[in-house]
Amino acid sequence: DLKVWQKAHEVVLAIYDLTRKFPRSEIFGLTSQMQRAAVSITSNIAEGFGRHGYKEKIQFYYLAQGSLTELKNQLLITRDIKYLDEKSFQELNERVKITHQLLQGLISKSKTFLNHVS
Repeated sequence: DLKVWQKAHEVVLAIYDLTRKFPRSEIFGLTSQMQRAAVSITSNIAEGFGRHGYKEKIQFYYLAQGSLTELKNQLLITRDIKYLDEKSFQELNERVKITHQLLQGLISKSKTFLNHVS
């Protein structure tokens, strides 16, 4: 139900759609890395959401953020080696940016609860 999870899920679907078009030689390279990073974002958000303690929640949200940062790097590489045109890069990068902002908001909000509990 989390909006950040929903937006991250859209990113996952877009990454799978994009990587289907990559050369077969990338199956164990960028294709695998990008898919795993994208899936890791939603998986860690879900894992964190399912935890009861805010300290644990935040830990998983930070892991999701790390995967998101990894995906940003991979998108830059994908654009620079011409697997992705500039327009498509900008559109996908905007989705990633929105997801990052929502995730930052979730982390910040969770930290306020952590501070109240301590």
